[in-house]
Amino acid sequence: MKEYITLLKEEKVLRKLSAIQLISYFGAWFSNVAIYTLLIELHVSAWVIGFVAMLNFLAGVIQAPLSGPIIDRMNPKKLMLSLIVVEIIATISLIFVTQISDLWLLYLLIFFKMAAASFYFTTEMSLLPKILHGSKLQRSNELHSIIWSLSYTLGMAVSGFVVYWFGIKTAFLLDGFMFVIAFVLLYKTQIQIEMLHVEENIFAMMKETFVYVKKNPKALHLMLVHSFVGLTAFDALVALMVERYYASVIATSLALGLLHSARAVGLVIGPIYIGKWINNKRLMYIFIAQGLAVWLWAFVMHNFYLSLAASVIVGFFTTTLWSYSYTLLQKNIEKKYYGRIVAYNDMLFLSSAAFTSYMIGFLATHSFSLEAITAIMGSGFFIGAIYYKYVLKSQKIKEIS
Repeated sequence: MKEYITLLKEEKVLRKLSAIQLISYFGAWFSNVAIYTLLIELHVSAWVIGFVAMLNFLAGVIQAPLSGPIIDRMNPKKLMLSLIVVEIIATISLIFVTQISDLWLLYLLIFFKMAAASFYFTTEMSLLPKILHGSKLQRSNELHSIIWSLSYTLGMAVSGFVVYWFGIKTAFLLDGFMFVIAFVLLYKTQIQIEMLHVEENIFAMMKETFVYVKKNPKALHLMLVHSFVGLTAFDALVALMVERYYASVIATSLALGLLHSARAVGLVIGPIYIGKWINNKRLMYIFIAQGLAVWLWAFVMHNFYLSLAASVIVGFFTTTLWSYSYTLLQKNIEKKYYGRIVAYNDMLFLSSAAFTSYMIGFLATHSFSLEAITAIMGSGFFIGAIYYKYVLKSQKIKEIS
């Protein structure tokens, strides 16, 4: 933890961006619990829950081909401010969703909200390698994951109680207020980077990126490696677990908040213990450990309290798996292509997460038990380990230092 504190002290821009992350992510999880609580209270089908979870990722997939070239052409601060405004409007508008006939509005608002959130994330992740390098970049990615996890933990837990005591609309309004604070802080932050002059139009830049990836296949391989982390898109699974197993034990909003919070505890503490141990060769073992943890969760899922404990273990390996595979990609591409490659990487990751979310709902409506669905998801990480081992042997992957 000391190296993260030192990094924040040394890097002023990173410190301010991290504070904005903490606030905006914290606010985002208020609406997440509220949305799934609303869906369960409306007694929607498992397919609808899976579809809503998929929408959280689908927007990023659709916009990714254009977002990369836009990021490489525009001032990152102005772009991020515009995206926060979209999030504010979409979030506050969620208060108008009150019945099943309003689901179309919910779908639309989630799509725009998550499109802006995904665009913001890609912009920021393209900015980091322009201001940080080497081990500092790896630590900043880990720090980003820790902040996300901490916000996830606090946001989910607090939101569970807020929804339980004050209602769903209050959570949506608080979420919107958090984004307003984030906007003000970002507006006051000075971000100075060298803007590369780009003469090509957007479509020419897209074509150029495909040519670059074709000539540098390790970039595509590393993007595919990172996409396996999309198998951790557990939102729909957790909502269905609460509906089927835990609703008689604890209030819906509290169960959602506690389960997500338990996993987020693992997300926070994981990199603290294995962040220094991880290297290129050892990443394969993290894939295997993640798969075993998900299998354990499937085995104890029927018991709420054992499920809480297993959720911590599931989260323990995820942050390192995400941050290290992301840093590997950043380390192995040219600076000129940061925005575009990161955007395509996010497209593959979000496609994986969207497909995972949709299949959870689809399989749940076709007589698959939640335990079986979870076991299938865990098996995906073993495939990821095998594929990553192949990538290490077939490609010259730079070590992170």
